[in-house]
Amino acid sequence: MQTKPGTMTTLSTVLNKLKAQGMDNEFVITKNGFTPGNGVYYRPEDLTIIKTYRFEGESDPADSSIVYIIQTHDGLTGYSIDAYGAYSTHDELNYDDFIKKIPVEEREEQAIFLTEERG
Repeated sequence: MQTKPGTMTTLSTVLNKLKAQGMDNEFVITKNGFTPGNGVYYRPEDLTIIKTYRFEGESDPADSSIVYIIQTHDGLTGYSIDAYGAYSTHDELNYDDFIKKIPVEEREEQAIFLTEERG
């Protein structure tokens, strides 16, 4: 059963599905660029945003966040999470400027990880 339009998915559901598919590398912003914590740093031109998910808190604007599914030029896939709007969590490292420089190539096949399997 695939998630239907209008069906709410949670941040934790997306992160759990990413982990199950081996795409649980969290890209963290540093002064040297994005890193999945393996000592390798990526610049915006080394990355592609392949899917974006927005989450809005029902009663608390502080719950608003966005997940970027990112693929590197060398094939590593992972994600970056940010609160958006006034609650952005990465202002000190110019996260917003960095993320805006990453090319976007929305891929529908990446939505497949929200598919639930029935047995």
